[in-house]
Amino acid sequence: MKKSQKHDANLQKNSTLYFQIGLIVCLLVAFGLLEMKFETTIPIDYSTRIPDDDTYVDIPIIKPEIVVTEKPIERKQVKYPEKFEEVPNDTPEKFFKEAIVKTTIDVPVFDPDVLPKLEKKPEEPENVPFVSIQNAPIYPGCENAKDNDTRKKCMSEKISKLIQRKFDGTEIASNYGLTGKQKIDVQFTIDKNGHVTNIKTRAPHAKLEKEAVRVINFIPKMTPGKQRDKNVGVIYNLPIVFQVK
Repeated sequence: MKKSQKHDANLQKNSTLYFQIGLIVCLLVAFGLLEMKFETTIPIDYSTRIPDDDTYVDIPIIKPEIVVTEKPIERKQVKYPEKFEEVPNDTPEKFFKEAIVKTTIDVPVFDPDVLPKLEKKPEEPENVPFVSIQNAPIYPGCENAKDNDTRKKCMSEKISKLIQRKFDGTEIASNYGLTGKQKIDVQFTIDKNGHVTNIKTRAPHAKLEKEAVRVINFIPKMTPGKQRDKNVGVIYNLPIVFQVK
C-alpha cells in the first residue's frame, strides 16, 4: 500500500516537471520566431510602362506663409500744463509802424483806355476795279486830264476808238454763219507797270474770242493806276457789240 502511494506521488511530480520544461521550450521557440526577420520580395513588372523622356511631374514649391505681426504703436500722451503763463509784449509800437510802411507797395491800376489803340491798316488789294480806282491809269494822250473822272472818260474813249479801227468781227461772223447782234465780253488787267495782262474773253464763237484778244493787245503801255498812293493793278471790263447783216 505504501509503495503504490509513493509511486503515484513520483509520477505526479514527474508530470509536473515535464509540463514546465515543455512550457519553457515552447516559450523559447515562440520568442525565437518573433526575433527572426522575414523579407518578402514583390516582383516588379517592367513591361507595364516605359517612362518617356518628356514626362515629368511638376511639384509645386509651397512656401510657408510668414505672418508678420505688427507691433502696436505706442503713443505717448503729452501732458499740457493746466495754466499758461502770459508773456508780456516788449516790442515797441514804432517797429510795427515801420514794418507796415516798408511792406506797402503801390500797385498801378490797369486802365485799358490809357493804352494807345493800335489802328489796323487796311490791306492793300493787288487789283482794283476800274470803277473804284482812286487814280485811274493814264492812257497816252490823256495826260492833260484835270481829275480822275476825266482820265477815266478819256481812257474809255481811246480804247473804244482803237477797237473800232482794229476789230474785224463782221467778216468773221459772216464766214461762220453768224447773223444779227453779236456780243463779246472782254476783261483785262492793267498791271502795276501799266501793261495789259490777263485777257479773258467770252463770245459765240472761238474765232471771235481770238480776234478780241488780238485787238486788245494793240492797247499801248499806260501810266499805272494808284490806290492810296501805291501802284496797283486795275481790272477793266469792255463789252464789244456789233451787228451782222
